[in-house]
Parts: sequence; C-alpha cells; structure tokens
Amino acid sequence: MGLMTHTPQSLIVRGIVGAVVVFAGSLMLTWAAAAQSKTAHKPRAAKAPIKARAVNAEEMQALLKRDGTRPLLVNYWATWCDPCRDEFPDLVRIDKDYRAKGLDFIAITLDDLADIDTEVPKFLRLMNARMPVYLLNVVDPEPTINSIDPRWGGALPATFLYNNQGQVVYKHFGRVNTPELRAAIERVINSKQ
Repeated sequence: MGLMTHTPQSLIVRGIVGAVVVFAGSLMLTWAAAAQSKTAHKPRAAKAPIKARAVNAEEMQALLKRDGTRPLLVNYWATWCDPCRDEFPDLVRIDKDYRAKGLDFIAITLDDLADIDTEVPKFLRLMNARMPVYLLNVVDPEPTINSIDPRWGGALPATFLYNNQGQVVYKHFGRVNTPELRAAIERVINSKQ
C-alpha cells in the first residue's frame, strides 16, 4: 500500500466539502426543529367554556321533566361541600360512560350566585366535567328542596335518578355508592319503560 499524500488543493476541496456537509446538516436540523415546534405548539380548538347557568325553582322543575325517551341523573352539590368534591370524579366518569347509552345527566349546584363565574367553573374545569350544570338561584331553597323530595332536607350531596317517565327510581343522600348507582343506571337504561 502506498502512502497517501494530500496536496493543498485536495485539502481545500475536502475542507469546503466538509463545511458544506456541516452547513447542510445544521440547516436540515434547524428546519426539522422548526417544523416540529410548529406542530407541537399548534393551537388546539378551544374547549367550550364550562359555565353554570342560574335557574329559579320553576326552571329547575322544568329541567327534571322527562319526555319519555331518556332517563335523567341529577346531582345536587356545592364547591364548599367536601363529600360533593370527593364523589364528583366518579360522577364525571358515569356521565362519560352512560351519556352515549341514553342517560341524561345534570348537576345542580347550591353555591352562592356570586360563585357562578369563579369557583363553580374553576371546579368544573378541574374535574373535567362535561355535563350541563345549573346553579339554583332562589332566596329560600327549602320549598324547592321539599318539592324534589320532602324527606331530603337539603343535605349535600344528593343524587336522584329518574326513569324516562320522570319517576324517581334511585336516590341517595350523602356521598353516593358508585357501584350501587351504576347498577341502578343499568337497570333503568335496560328497562323498556
């Protein structure tokens, strides 16, 4: 084997080729990083803001009416109620699992009207809630509570399941027993009422 010698011209050519390769490589890396950055930070479609709508006693009663097609799950809660906060993730999962199977679900908060644009939506975002939410806006909630169930008394949380005819088929005062509620939902969804 012969010893390879490098002429000044070959060294210059090799240096230029090396510089071009390095420049092209860094240009490609910069372009790839910019393309990745644009797709990684592409703005997502904004989710609809989670809001509660204030309702009076008559409007709330209208929400509870059934038209014969879908059962309704109603949960009464408040952001300041620890058992309500504890059970809410289970209710969000129930909503997700049963909405497509024919269950309507609404949550009615008994928070102060002053919290409708602050604490309530903040909690709903934290819980990733998607069900319609209403805030009962009445001076005295006792008559409304009694119209829902005279044995309720207003303790939170309270959960009611109505069949598609508007009859209460399940109710629970306090933190709900999730497997028990799911079983009741399955029965009402699978019934031919």
